[in-house]
Parts: sequence; structure tokens; C-alpha cells
Amino acid sequence: MTAAENVCYTLINVPMDSEPPSEITLKADLEKGDAKSKTEALKKVIIMILNGEKLPGLLMTIIRFVLPLQDHTIKKLLLVFWEIVPKTTPDGKLLQEMILVCDAYRKDLQHPNEFIRGSTLRFLCKLKEAELLEPLMPAIRACLDHRHSYVRRNAVLAIYTIYRNFEHLIPDAPELIHDFLVNEKDASCKRNAFMMLIHADQDRALDYLSTCIDQVQTFGDILQLVIVELIYKVCHANPSERARFIRCIYNLLQSSSPAVRYEAAGTLVTLSSAPTAVKAAAQCYIDLIIKESDNNVKLIVLDRLVELKDHPSHERVLQDLVMDILRVLSTPDLEVRKKTLQLALELVSSRNVEELVIVLKKEVIKTNNVTEHEDTDKYRQLLVRTLHSCSVRFPDMAANVIPVLMEFLSDSSEAASADVLEFVREAVQRFDHLRPLIVEKMLEVFHAIKSVKIYRGALWIMGEYCSTKEDINSVMTEVRRSLGEVPIVETELKKESGEVKAEEDVSVGPAQKLVTEMGTYVTQSALSSSRPAKKEEESSTVAPYRPPLRGFLLDGDFYVAASLATTLTKIALRYVALVQEKRKQNSFVAEAMLLMATILHLGKSSLPKKPITDDDVDRISLCLKVLSECSPLMNEIFNKECRQSLSHMLSAKLEEEKLSQKKESEKRNVTVQADDPISFMQLTAKNETASKEDQFQLSLLAAMGTTQRKEAADPLASKLNKVTQLTGFSDPVYAEAYVHVNQYDIVLDVLVVNQTGDTLQNCTLELATLGDLKLVEKPSPLTLAPHDFANIKANVKVASTENGIIFGNIVYDVSGAASDRNCVVLSDIHIDIMDYIQPASCSDTEFRQMWAEFEWENKVTVNTNITDLNEYLQHILKSTNMKCLTPEKALSGYCGFMAANLYARSIFGEDALANVSIEKPIHLGPEAPVTGHIRIRAKSQGMALSLGDKINLSQKKSCI
Repeated sequence: MTAAENVCYTLINVPMDSEPPSEITLKADLEKGDAKSKTEALKKVIIMILNGEKLPGLLMTIIRFVLPLQDHTIKKLLLVFWEIVPKTTPDGKLLQEMILVCDAYRKDLQHPNEFIRGSTLRFLCKLKEAELLEPLMPAIRACLDHRHSYVRRNAVLAIYTIYRNFEHLIPDAPELIHDFLVNEKDASCKRNAFMMLIHADQDRALDYLSTCIDQVQTFGDILQLVIVELIYKVCHANPSERARFIRCIYNLLQSSSPAVRYEAAGTLVTLSSAPTAVKAAAQCYIDLIIKESDNNVKLIVLDRLVELKDHPSHERVLQDLVMDILRVLSTPDLEVRKKTLQLALELVSSRNVEELVIVLKKEVIKTNNVTEHEDTDKYRQLLVRTLHSCSVRFPDMAANVIPVLMEFLSDSSEAASADVLEFVREAVQRFDHLRPLIVEKMLEVFHAIKSVKIYRGALWIMGEYCSTKEDINSVMTEVRRSLGEVPIVETELKKESGEVKAEEDVSVGPAQKLVTEMGTYVTQSALSSSRPAKKEEESSTVAPYRPPLRGFLLDGDFYVAASLATTLTKIALRYVALVQEKRKQNSFVAEAMLLMATILHLGKSSLPKKPITDDDVDRISLCLKVLSECSPLMNEIFNKECRQSLSHMLSAKLEEEKLSQKKESEKRNVTVQADDPISFMQLTAKNETASKEDQFQLSLLAAMGTTQRKEAADPLASKLNKVTQLTGFSDPVYAEAYVHVNQYDIVLDVLVVNQTGDTLQNCTLELATLGDLKLVEKPSPLTLAPHDFANIKANVKVASTENGIIFGNIVYDVSGAASDRNCVVLSDIHIDIMDYIQPASCSDTEFRQMWAEFEWENKVTVNTNITDLNEYLQHILKSTNMKCLTPEKALSGYCGFMAANLYARSIFGEDALANVSIEKPIHLGPEAPVTGHIRIRAKSQGMALSLGDKINLSQKKSCI
């Protein structure tokens, strides 16, 4: 093996500010120092060798003065030292000194202390030199009979690795270990022995399992895990064996170890697709989620349930377990609850929707009673959205859900209230039979609404759907109650000067006109609100109590006044159509006009914190004009066209949801073409059976971070475009790097070519990083023959999506030259941010909330040669890996302008938002390029800048 390929098993961090010790000092400490000095010196030697130093002069010193010592710390350090020290000469022959080391380890394998024996056996697992191992084989065999389990289990591991690497040294290993396994009592020793048989001689492992298959439940969990792995592998390779072992897997579902139950459930599903097997596995997963305290475990097991659901034949079985899945909602973690509700919603059917709604209603009520926690509002929002989706899919449920949810319109959290309002708006439009119930409930909770945004929405719903005379009168009463006494300006000025008397408050002129079943509240609210207000004004320390709508207006929020004017106009026009008596018609219309006029007067006065805007003045004036004329055209627009607009919007939304569901179902349906070859299991060649992926192997690769991505079919489009040239063709050393990104790791595979006729010694690749990158280890020096080449690998850890740069140089000595070290500076390697960004989805509300919260903004000016707006947007989406949140219908058509919201999330959990505002300057001709801006927002500065740089670099479409 070359120096670059030597495996390093132990990584030791070293402080960079310390001065490296000299070889002479180390030699003196190792020869003459006490045990403590020798320990420190040995540590320094190990660190220096790991950093690429050779230190050949110390080998004999350590053999003579350190190897004979019996100190346990020194013995442990020596194991590390012998693991990393070069054991061969440059031509590949074993060093003579290693014979002495081999003898020392033979003695350690016969040492009375079991710790020394066991750790020596572990060290032998890492040795790759057969000449060193051969003399130790009798001593290793003898350790199988040692009284202590620590020695025995490590002896099994040593035999296994030696058998795997050098079978000729111990050809009878499987037989030896099988006999050992039959007589062994310790669980860890049995586990190691059984593991070896699985990999070395599967038939012997199966023979042993057959003899004790009924006692499997009594074994320790570490042995049970290995048995599950064996059964999976055997049945994977030979499906006819399934019937023999499936009962054993069923039994292991009852194991006391959660790890065993998890693996057994996963194995059971791969071995059998029978409904009973799927149900048992799913039930096992649900129990694990409920009983395990770790949220990460819950999320992983939930993912397995989602995978089961994605299988068409398993979905029906899981539908019967929806109520069990909902038990997971007892977990306080929001992410777990979110995933659980999503899964339950996808599995719900007409058979169990009623039970689901009952549980969710209970959960919603529970959130109202708990003390406020930061996630309570978000959880309530999730529940509201889930109930909303249930009601849309199963309209019969809406009547049960709406009364409970409408209580939350008065909630202090605007997010949950907004979701309820959206749901109510959709329900009142879609379900005609529920309109009276919704209007009645809305009138009940109207006075308690605290948020101005919710208030506007509620006004719109009541104005749009109150169709009876009684309801219209009730709306007017509620509006008067919420506005307080009119005219607003005069009463407010009187309150400020302290002139208002209680009697005056009670005798509010228009109050007598509105005496209905709720009319008594008008005078009461005027009286009760003015008295404390007067007292408080006198004390002039506390702001007076105001009715909600009055409070919004005095705070300067006149948008709600424009909304109120529209509502009053709608109900007044409807009242005129319903009531034939002219006097009552005029009285009602005048009432509405009085309210609008008093609001206009207030807006123009100096009382509000902010004056009324021109838009709101125009809107209220328009409504006054409409009421004064009462033309049929306006009646048509206000009372019919508005509702049609909502209807169009809801149907477009429903169509979009159906389309996305259709796409999802198409993805899940495995389509088989008519001319696809039929695969017969019995006729499949051994090497082709590997196409059915081994789950254990896949999970092991994933844990090691070596999962292979599916590269593009065209190799030029995959690997070669990731090769970066680091030096010029005329440099003495040519170098190029293949940058392989694997989630949090970057592997640089650097090809170094000696282009000179000299031998280059100590050729070292020196790298440094900029940004959130960290070099894991220093590459080892190489010796390159004339015109020779070598590959050097370097690992870099990534901590965030910030644009990273790797730079450095190659230094080397020319053999026989007396000059200083030569240096070739390398080009910078820029790490592409796109390897960490993935498209993601979020709701419009979440997007707006994040947009308001994120403090870093990067504004990029559009500078492109693309002439079509849609084409430019698609090009940006492709270049940045972002997802367009703006629906396709909103982007369709052509008007010369386009605005779209984009969203993505990095693998580190960072959000990236972008707003594209572009236009086509028509006056410059049809070939004029797109102009405009892209605004990027992110939580971290690095993300915003990196994404901006990426857009700048890739804006122009390259001509091929």
C-alpha cells in the first residue's frame, strides 16, 4: 500500500499552538525518564507520526526501553503506536525489529491480566501483516478457553478478522467458533461468535439457530439483533426459507429490547406482505413511538410508518390503525405531532373520520386549557388545519367541527384564529345548509375578537352571508356595540375634557331604533364603558376602555373601516330588498351612512394616532354614494359578484390540490410497461439478486456516510463536471481535484502528477479553508518517481451553507538538490452551495412570517440575456434548487410583469426565501431582455450572500 492509502484508525486532536518536540528530546525521555515522562513522550511520538513525521530512529529505542514496561497506560499507548507506525521497508518487506515486537505480544497474549490480553486481541484485529500474525495463532486460539468473557469475546473478534483477511492462517475458524458457540454461556461472546458465523459460514449459523430457535426469546438483546440480521439475509437470498423463520420474527416482536422490536418489525414487512404481518409490524412501531422518550427515535419510527403507508397494499391495513397512531399526539414535541397529524390525515377514510374528528376536537379543547407554551399556538394551528382538511374531504363532519373551532376566533394568537377564519370562510361558501349555524355562531363570538385582521374577515363573512332580516339587524347591533357611541369625534373630545355625564351616555339617539333581542346591550355597553373611562380620564394615568372597533380606529387602522363600509353597504342593500316598508328602509340606510360619515370625520380629525389614508377615504365615500343611489347594478356587484370571486378562488384552490394529489398518486403507482422483461426468482443469477437491496447493508452505508448517490446516466454530466484543475499544465507538479459532496462531508480526491524527470520527496498537499469548513486531517507526504502520479484524499467537514473556499499549495523536495523546498500554489476550490439546498414547501402565511422575521436581505439586480419572463423564472428555479410557491395559475397569462415567491431549505435546517419581481420592457422591442430584482432573505448572512452570488453567476443562459 502507498502511504496515502494507509488506514488511520485513531484520530487524536493536537493543539496547533504548541511547538513540536525534537527527536533527540523524545529519545532522551524514552530512554531515561520515569514512567510519567515516557507516557508523555510516547503520546507526542504518536501525534507526530499521525501528522506525517517518520521518526525511524525512535523505533529501536521504544522496543528496548518502553516495550518491556508493565504499566497499563504505556501498554495501551503502545497498541496505538504499533497500529500506526510503518512496519515495512520502502520495498514492502517486514522490518527486522518487528520480530521483537511480535514476541512481546505473544507474551501479552499469555499475560495473567485479562485487560492486557483482551486489549492485545483487539489490537490484532487491526494488523494487516500476515507474517506478524502467524507466530501468534496458537496463543490466540488458547484465549478462547480463558475464564474471563472479555478475553473470549475479543479472541472471537480477532479470529474472525484474521480469517477474513488471511484465511490460510486459520482455515478451521468456522468449525472452531461453532464448537465454541455451542458451549458458551456469556451473551456478548455468543453474539460475536454468531456474528462471525453469519459472515464466514452461514450454513453453520443456521444449524445453530435451528437447534435453539424456541429459546430465542430468552437470549440477550445483542444476540437477538444478530439473529434478526441472519434471518433477513437468509430469506433475502433464499425466499423459500421464509416459512421456516417467520414465526421466530413474530416472537421477537415481543422482545423486551426496543432495538430488537424495531429491527424485527422492519424485517417482518420485507419478508411478508400479508395483512396480519403488516398490522403486527405497524402496531409494534406505534408502541415504540409511544414508549420511547427520545424525539429523534419517534421521528425515525414515524418515517417507517410513512414508508409502510406509501406501499399501496399496506395502506388499507394502516387505515384501521389511525386511532392508535393518534395516541402519539400525547408527545409534547411539535415536529412529532406535525408528522403524526399528516400521516393520520393521509390514512383517514369514511370509516374512521368520525372518530378522528372527535379526538382532534378534544385535542383542540385541551390546548385552550393548558398554560401557554411557545408551541401551543403552533399545535392549535396544526389541529385547525387538519380539521379543515377533514371537513373539506368529508363534508358531513363540518357541522361537528365548526362550533368548536369558532370559539378560537377570539383567541389571542392571530395565527390559529386566521386558520379558523379561512376554514369558516370556505365552509360557509361550500355548505349552504351550515350557513345559519355559522352566522349565529359568528354573531356570538364577534364582540370578543381581539385581532384587527380577524375582525375584518369576520365583518366580511357576516356582511356576505347574513340573508334574513333578523340576522341583518343583529349585525348592525353588533357593529354599533363594537363602535361605541356616535358621533365619535364629539364624544371623544367630551371625554377628554371630562364633560360626559352618565345620563347623556344612556340616551344615545339612534339606540332606540335598534331594539332587538340583543338591543339591550347597546345602552348597557355605552354606560359601562363611559363611566370607568371618565374616572380613568380624571386620573389620566390609564388609557380608557374602548369598544374593539373604536380602539382599532383610534389606533389609526382605517383599513378595517373600509371593510366595515363594504359590509354595511351589503347588508343595507339586502335589507332594502327584504323589507318593503319605506320608512324602515330609509332608517336603516341612514344608520349605515351615519356610521360611515362619523368614521370619515374621525379619520380627518387629529384624534387617531395615524390619519386615514386616501384609499380608505375613497372606499368609504364610494360606499356612501352607492347607498345614496341604490342602483341595481351596484346591488349586483356588491351582493353577487363578490361571492362569485370567492367561489372562483376556492374552486381553483381545490383544483390545484386535486392536481397535486394526482401527481402524488402517479408517483406511488408503479407502472410496468407491456414489453418489460419478466423476472423469475428461480432463474435469476446470483449476482442479479443483489438488485433487491439489502436493507442492513444500506443502513450500514448510510451510518458510515458512504451512500452512493444515483449519478446521472451520462458520466460527463456527473463526475467530470466536478473536477477542478488546481495547477497549470506547465507546472512541475500538475494537480486536479474531484470534489465529492456527501451531506456534511466533502471528500477531495486530488490527482498529483510529477511532470519532471526528478524524484520528488516529501511531496505534501497543504490545504486551508475559508468559511464554515474544517479540514479533518492533514494529508500524508508522498514520494513521487519521475513522471509518476498518485491520488491524495482529504476530508473536509461542513457546518453551514455559507460559500466555502478551499485553497493551498503543494510543497516538495527534489531528490539530491541542495535548494530549499519547492512550492506550487493551487487554484481556489469553491464549494457549490447547491449541494446543500433542497426545494421545500411552506404556506403563504409562514412565508410572510419568515419574511418579516429574517433580518438579512440581499437584493440582486436582474442582468440576463433571457427575453421571456417564464423562461427566466424556470432558469432561476433550476439554478438555485428553489421551489416556486406562487401557484401556476397566478403565473399563467402574459401582462409584461411577473412576481413569484421562492422557498428552499438547506440540509442544516436553514430557510431561504426569495421574491422575484421582473418585467419585460416592451418599449425596447420583442428581443429586449428581462429586467427587475430578486430579493433574498435568510436568517444567516452567509446564506443570503451565497444564494445571491449563485444567482448572479447563473443568471445568463449559456449558449450551447
